Amino acid sequence: MVLKSRWLRRFAAAGFGLVASIAIVSPPAYAVTQWHPQRPPLSTPWTHLVGPDNALPEYPRPQMARKRWMNLNGVWDYTGRSGQDALAATPPASEFRERILVPYPTESALSGIQRHDDQMWYRTVFKLPTAWGGRRVLLHFGAVDQIATVWVNNQQVAYHEGGYTEFSADITGALHPGTQQLTVRVEDRNEANPFPVGKQRNSPKGLFYTGSSGIWQTVWMEPVRTAHIDKLDITSDLTGFTITPRVSGTTNQRAEVVVSKPGGTSAVVRSGPPGAPLHVPIPNPRLWTPDDPFLYDLKVRLVSKSPARKVVDEVSSYAGLRTIGIVNDAKGRPRIALNGRITFLYGPLDQGFWPDGIYTAPTDDALRFDLQRIKSLGMNFVRKHAKVEPARWYYWADKLGLMVWQDMPSLDVSLDVPVGPAPDPPPAAKANFENELAAMVDQLRSVTSIIGWVVFNEGWGEFDTARITNAVKAEDPTRMVNASSGVNCCKSRGDTRAGDVYDDHTYVGPGRPVLQDDPATARDERLVHDNRPVPLERRAVVDGEYGGLGLAVDRNQWPGQPQAYEMADSPARLTERYVDVSRDLEKAVLQGGLSGAIYTQTTDVENEVNGYMSYDRLLVKMDPRTVAERSRALINAGSQVTD
Repeated sequence: MVLKSRWLRRFAAAGFGLVASIAIVSPPAYAVTQWHPQRPPLSTPWTHLVGPDNALPEYPRPQMARKRWMNLNGVWDYTGRSGQDALAATPPASEFRERILVPYPTESALSGIQRHDDQMWYRTVFKLPTAWGGRRVLLHFGAVDQIATVWVNNQQVAYHEGGYTEFSADITGALHPGTQQLTVRVEDRNEANPFPVGKQRNSPKGLFYTGSSGIWQTVWMEPVRTAHIDKLDITSDLTGFTITPRVSGTTNQRAEVVVSKPGGTSAVVRSGPPGAPLHVPIPNPRLWTPDDPFLYDLKVRLVSKSPARKVVDEVSSYAGLRTIGIVNDAKGRPRIALNGRITFLYGPLDQGFWPDGIYTAPTDDALRFDLQRIKSLGMNFVRKHAKVEPARWYYWADKLGLMVWQDMPSLDVSLDVPVGPAPDPPPAAKANFENELAAMVDQLRSVTSIIGWVVFNEGWGEFDTARITNAVKAEDPTRMVNASSGVNCCKSRGDTRAGDVYDDHTYVGPGRPVLQDDPATARDERLVHDNRPVPLERRAVVDGEYGGLGLAVDRNQWPGQPQAYEMADSPARLTERYVDVSRDLEKAVLQGGLSGAIYTQTTDVENEVNGYMSYDRLLVKMDPRTVAERSRALINAGSQVTD
């Protein structure tokens, strides 16, 4: 508990001041006494800290925070069924014989269940604080995989499809005096259902991993007035912010935005009609960069116009000033630029899996730890691969200063035939993919650290690439869009020339795509790849995946046969090979005008042992100082503008 308290003090010092107002309703005493964690195949330094009183207690939504809220994480009643035994109707109370720790997936040891069920039933009870009387009550789910139906006091209040995006419900009409009962049914068959699944599989092996079913992000509630702020859309340029408060129930209010430096200094105030964009210019702007991840504090209010000015609703937020785009270097080659300056992106492929919590980090300190480690290895960037993280992961990326490419989790694809396009996904899968992609972009559009969207990866579940890429670009013109990471690889359908990036995957690599002048036009470039010219127009070029150097460490690895693209027999040899490949990459960067490179990967994941760290996060398998030196050398080489 010393570790937790120390972190809470740091969190409060960062300016959020929310911890003291948390009102956690404990589950019934009988549930707490009967729950116990299972033993994971591999523990992390945080495994033993997780329990009914420490199940991700932190405020879950840092970019739109209210002071009053209630965390529903903790021990719930549970029952599950699979196959033909799946229940069609709500099971009776006598069926809820097990206890589960929410929000850890059922397959995880931390949940206390440690198995997959096709159909999952959760139940808990809670009481509302007296101070919430007369307010609307909103119930929020960070993420539930895959199909969720929610009842309060036997009245259905929500239905949601898709395992990666948040959803909410106004449950006020279902509440009654006294104790409330919350019931959640979840259906999840991983790749057997027509939904995006990323790397989750029912039979994990190789580069696919254990699935995460059911509730896997925080469940919580908050009181609001009838007129309230639903969401904040925040964009920036190099001079200020544009903030759009999405609102409900407004009749006679105005929106007011206050932007200030931490501590409330240099405040700028703007107001306007609710739901309208408000531009807030910032005098002497301090820009967000990985070297200086400066964040401004925001407050957004709904204020009554008459008969007297009164604050109807208020939320706290934050954001950084930054832009991302493409500029030409001294040779006329298109390069990625942060805040108008050529900036080489270097960092790892980050899967976001945990041996004890699978999709759910055991604690917030653990969630932060991976990003802090990436930063300490000299990197400025991370590709969030085939997964959408909780809002607090993006908060830590914003706070620590790591640029992010956010993948859309892919639909299932068979790798029995490893090369060549697969057939189109079924119509239902296509519709679900596009719906969840749009929801993901909308949910994360205000995150400062996200500088690009990755639509497809190596052709997995790929369809209508150019159309979908153009739709994402139209939805969010402020960021780069990578139509197909690994367009040269595997099951890709080839280069459509859509989006802002040409993305090469080569293992061990590095890939060597080289930008050259195109003699057919004075404006375009061509990419010479394997002696074949590829028209690029104005796209930047990256090595979207390379590396994959492996080392198995007996006491720190998942049970099973370790795998990597190339194995080393010692940390010294692994470091030596990493330096060799890194120096080759540096040459490719200088010769080819590359804008970024992504090494596989942050940690080992199950039987893949090609991480900088072991899966339990206890070991850095290469020499950290050497890795950091090479990271800085690559960033410097790729950020040159005079070459």
